[in-house]
Amino acid sequence: MMLLAPWMLLGLLGLPVVWWLLHALPPAARSQPFPPTTLLRALDAPPPDATSAPLWRLLLRCLAVGLVVLGLAQPVFPRGQAGMADADCLIVVDNGWAAAATWPARVHALDSLLDHLARTGHSARLLLTAPEDALASVTVQPARQAQVLRGMLDPLLPRAWPVDRAAATQALDQLARQGWHGPVVYISDGLATPADGGFATALAAIGPVHEMQMPDSDITLLAPATNGGNGLTTRLQAVPRAHPRTWQLRLETATGGTLGLLPVTLAAGQTHTDITPELPAELRNKIDHLSLDGMVGPAGIRLLDERERQHPVGLIANAASDTPLMGSLFYLRRALQPVAELREGDLNALLARPLSVIIAPDGTLGSPDSRRKVETWVRAGGTLIRFAGPLLIQGPDAPGQDQAHTDTLLPVALMGGERVLGGTMSWSKPEHLAPFPAASPFHDLDIPADVTVSRQVLAQPSTDLDSHSWARLTDGTPLVTHTMLGAGQVVLFHVTSTAEWSNLPLSGLFVSMLTHLIDQASGIETPAGTTMLAPYMVLDGDGALVSPPAGAQALRADAFGQTAPTPAHPPGLYGPRNSRRALNPGDGTSALAPQAPIGTMSDLRGQVADIAIGPPLLVLAILALLADGAISVVQRGRRWRRGLAAGLALACTLAAPARADDIPPDVPRAALETRLAYIVTGHDETDSVSREGLQGLSDYVNARTSAVLGHPDGVVPEHDDLSYYPLIYWPVTADATTTPARTAALNTYMRHGGILLIDAQGQDPATAPENANGNYTGSAPGTAAALRRMTAGLDIPPLARLDNRHVLAHTFYLLHNFPGRYDGMPVWVAQEGDSTNDGVSPVIIGSNDWAHAWAVDDTGNTPYAPVPDGAEQRVLAYRFGVNAVIYALTGNYKADQVHVPALLKRLGE
Repeated sequence: MMLLAPWMLLGLLGLPVVWWLLHALPPAARSQPFPPTTLLRALDAPPPDATSAPLWRLLLRCLAVGLVVLGLAQPVFPRGQAGMADADCLIVVDNGWAAAATWPARVHALDSLLDHLARTGHSARLLLTAPEDALASVTVQPARQAQVLRGMLDPLLPRAWPVDRAAATQALDQLARQGWHGPVVYISDGLATPADGGFATALAAIGPVHEMQMPDSDITLLAPATNGGNGLTTRLQAVPRAHPRTWQLRLETATGGTLGLLPVTLAAGQTHTDITPELPAELRNKIDHLSLDGMVGPAGIRLLDERERQHPVGLIANAASDTPLMGSLFYLRRALQPVAELREGDLNALLARPLSVIIAPDGTLGSPDSRRKVETWVRAGGTLIRFAGPLLIQGPDAPGQDQAHTDTLLPVALMGGERVLGGTMSWSKPEHLAPFPAASPFHDLDIPADVTVSRQVLAQPSTDLDSHSWARLTDGTPLVTHTMLGAGQVVLFHVTSTAEWSNLPLSGLFVSMLTHLIDQASGIETPAGTTMLAPYMVLDGDGALVSPPAGAQALRADAFGQTAPTPAHPPGLYGPRNSRRALNPGDGTSALAPQAPIGTMSDLRGQVADIAIGPPLLVLAILALLADGAISVVQRGRRWRRGLAAGLALACTLAAPARADDIPPDVPRAALETRLAYIVTGHDETDSVSREGLQGLSDYVNARTSAVLGHPDGVVPEHDDLSYYPLIYWPVTADATTTPARTAALNTYMRHGGILLIDAQGQDPATAPENANGNYTGSAPGTAAALRRMTAGLDIPPLARLDNRHVLAHTFYLLHNFPGRYDGMPVWVAQEGDSTNDGVSPVIIGSNDWAHAWAVDDTGNTPYAPVPDGAEQRVLAYRFGVNAVIYALTGNYKADQVHVPALLKRLGE
């Protein structure tokens, strides 16, 4: 035990004085007859001596005084930190991505350590092993008091990049050269790095090391994802443990929706496992990122970019010439299976489903009907890739053939016959490929020296032949030509898709060329290897996409997938939309391994705060004094029963604070705290969304404003008192009706300052087409008619469309549009200048479906995805809700002219 105010023990010197003062006790009153003779006899009697207090009373009083003195001395019983921070120390914290999952436990341990330092009066230096950003360096902070360090550590969050223990070693060496030595408290993430040996030596050179970590924590990482033959594949890496572990991998869209959950299991001692989702390409291409359920931080997130998308490619089968090992599709299958979803079959079957690319080997487009169907598909935006061969040479465009059915699916006119390069009867040799022109989609590809062409189909010379050529041989003849056809394009390889005319299909260049063509067909710009891609959005320590930090730099396009994240290149999305690349925490990492112990080890979860003994001692002193007073009252013969009962009642009142359960049942909860309300429609799903939406909005308001809102209430206007609620949400349903009692209640509510928020839930009645019966003919029948029925009889003033000049657009946030789950539909409020409610609109009418955008379910998730902008649109929806609540609470306060200069400055006008 230690004393934080030992000087208070001087009060114990006063105990002898207390003993002397309390030693005397007047005698207790006694009952005695009062006859005159007795009175006369007593006249000469000496005055009675005061009797001494009993020894136990004296001890009780001295004990009470001693407890007061000891309590004021602030005694503390240390737990966990004793011995590790009993002097000025150095605190070293691993704050990289591996610490994010257990960050709350680390913060709790730091709080306990700083409390101990504050009580002992010692200072500490701080070393964070992961730099804050690219402009900061890993340095040892100067010695500071615990209160100052707490202010620095409270806003601290883990970083999305790994720790730099090599830089930390240099900082420790510099501190040792300055002559500073003392105990070291090291809060480790438990993950090994190549620089651990020098780091451990540098720590030991400073002083005795006490290491704290969570030895059984799950340190996991989603490694680079690749498109395998069976679908999208990613690797889960983890530090091996002695027991099996299970997770769930969530496949999420950009709008927050979940496409699937995959169970992932690691056996005891296993370090990694591969996960392959089995999804159709249409769904797989909607996956925006992968995440591990229950894993906090960037390590449990894997961002996907356009390289991970699989695009459907159709291969037209040629039953006459296609064989399993030597057919026209053999090399195409081998080249495209890792990067695309292949579909094989006849032309009619392929065109029955959406396709990005159709590949036609020689002889598959021989009929005019097939060419006509494919031409229609290409003009609509498709990409056709054709390969030459003997049958193409003999086609309708060959010299001397019937021109009635000319092949229009050729990028350039072809010469008759084939050109043979090399052979027993030829002086020529097979030609190599020339460098690709700058305008070619293959311009960033390296050409292997061993790729040659022995036969080809020649293009007829023309003035624009160069503009149609994407690849040439060294003699200048085209190898790959292209042309635009409507919204699509046609590409022709002047060789076969097999190895008969060229060894190109045997090379990796063939795979790269087809991949570039497929990417181009999907609208993806393939940046060159040296192109620098600037960071667009990056992951923070919580795994959320945020704006790039200071010092974030661009990265070469060919470095993605091999570069590990750093402060200069944080994980996230880089480049423009059509050529975006993802840099993930798992890129460029090897297998994860546990860190070797350094110094004395302890578990983070065992770090508890010191026990303050002072308050219990003061409580005991008060109880002792109350007991002594009660005994004195009894002995003096007063009305002790009433006094004792009153004292006990007071003590019980002070000891048992009022609870919510003590509130009388007839008092509404809305009378005790500010709450929002929604009108009950009788539809369970609609009412549930209204409740979850207003709860999500209330939590958002509580977190970002000084307003304090309770849980929302469902109300029935004709039965409930609406005067408690500043804002009532009313969703429009197709069967909505009203009654005179409801209309009267709502009119009274709006007349006394309440605001009614009417939401048509994604259907704008102002533009909805209706039939002769007045019913909406779209996806929500009856919406327009229902709104008219609901508002019939309501005292709604003349309305105007809400814009950014209205006070509702700047009560808290400055807004230019007011989306909910949907965007683009108008919002209507009372015209400005209306004198009702002091210029405050009593009604807000819109169709953007705000409740679905605000909704937060019981698990804390947002189950409804806003369209089209996802998370960004949800933030704007919340901000509109905050403005509406503040508008309901403060009225037209922000319309005061005193706010105009500040608003104009924020608007940049």
